[in-house]
Amino acid sequence: MGGSSPCASCKLLRRRCAKDCIFAPYFPSDDPHKFAIVHKVFGASNVSKMLQELPVHQRPDAVSSLVYEANARVRDPVYGCVGAISYLQNQVSQLQMQLAVAQAEILGIQMQQEPAMPTQIEQDDKSFPLATNYNLDNISQSLNFASSSNVIQDPALKRESLWT
Repeated sequence: MGGSSPCASCKLLRRRCAKDCIFAPYFPSDDPHKFAIVHKVFGASNVSKMLQELPVHQRPDAVSSLVYEANARVRDPVYGCVGAISYLQNQVSQLQMQLAVAQAEILGIQMQQEPAMPTQIEQDDKSFPLATNYNLDNISQSLNFASSSNVIQDPALKRESLWT
């Protein structure tokens, strides 16, 4: 800043703020905690080197990221941002499971509330029986070919054989 008020980094480091101070645009004097936490975690020299290596248009995002990461590291010294990300991923997984359970319950209720379909449809004087129960257990049992009497389990080969 070079004028009346030094930036937060120069105040904390107790040095004169030059006109070309790399910290001045990103760490204003009215928010000293922002630089203090970044300095505590990363060090002023490292932050200065990082900012100098970046193009000017990317520096605000880098500072924002450094502040977020420094805050996360202070809250959780072991895991930092990774701890927050892991927590949020677990929360998303739990919510997805709850959503799947709720959707299954809704589907079950909807299937119970459907009107019963006629058991027979007559067409050309022939009748075709239709299933009236949508119980998935009954359907899976009727399609279970492994339980038929002509299937033999071969434990040595770990496969089913159709030989009788």
